[in-house]
Amino acid sequence: MRIVAALGGNALLERGQKPDAAPQIENVKNAVDSLGLLAEDHDLVLTHGNGPQVGVLALQSANDPTLSEPYPFDTLGAMTQGMIGYWMLQALQNRLPDRPVAAIVNQTLVLAGDPAFKNPTKFVGAVYTEDEAKRFEVERGWVMKEDGKYWRRVVPSPQPQRIVETRVIRTLVDSGAVVVCSGGGGIPVVRDEFGNRTGIEAVIDKDLTGAVLAEALDADMFMILTDVPAVLDGYGTPDEAEIRFATPAMMREKGFAAGSMGPKVEAACRFVELTGNVAAIGRLEDSTKIIEGKAGTIITPGGYYGGIVNGRPNTFDSAQTI
Repeated sequence: MRIVAALGGNALLERGQKPDAAPQIENVKNAVDSLGLLAEDHDLVLTHGNGPQVGVLALQSANDPTLSEPYPFDTLGAMTQGMIGYWMLQALQNRLPDRPVAAIVNQTLVLAGDPAFKNPTKFVGAVYTEDEAKRFEVERGWVMKEDGKYWRRVVPSPQPQRIVETRVIRTLVDSGAVVVCSGGGGIPVVRDEFGNRTGIEAVIDKDLTGAVLAEALDADMFMILTDVPAVLDGYGTPDEAEIRFATPAMMREKGFAAGSMGPKVEAACRFVELTGNVAAIGRLEDSTKIIEGKAGTIITPGGYYGGIVNGRPNTFDSAQTI
């Protein structure tokens, strides 16, 4: 199969960990232990988040007295792609010594008129107290919003329209390479009045970009790998329960929170609706079980998943009457 897997930020930096390089490199090594099993039997394309990392770089840039102005977010996004891409490239090469691996810096096209630019919602960087957040709003001009019991900076998160380097990525995958790309949702770019691409201040949701990438690459399965075993119905209530198998319509009826599971569910549903293939949300360490249908939340057009049959996802229940 051809699998596109989007890794959550927890794969790189667990909540509460300092954003030093050493723990992130160790976390990447642990993630690759699971991902290597997928790559042994399938074509694999990996994308990843960059929220904590881009926030750290933004803070460093804002505090650098040698700069006349901080680096823009498209440039910071490129920096995180290079940094995280290097960590993942090296770990994958060590885990799969006989398999070519490539990590590329690439762009994601968004629309200049996207309403997200007027309503920033994407959390980036560290958490702060309310007093700290209010001070940064005045001192740095940041937009701050509540994230649970803390406050974090938010930036625009426009809808991804197209992965600019899709043909390059496809060529690499067709050659047998494991590819790391579209990190942080891709570097956000728009077309200017001359038709040229130019960077713009934003951070794109990596799950939504992953769905666009998976559709463009004709992936058989789109996996969103995070730190929860499955999507929960009735989260935080006495009736809380894991959703194991569902259709896009069933998932959309649930109404998941926009700041947490909502974008993941939307990305998964969009991929299934556009391709008729399989999307899944679950834990990184359960990735092989997810493919077998034994873990995670699995979304298919008809809500049925029977694992892999003859090298293809089985989404047809022979007991059903069509």
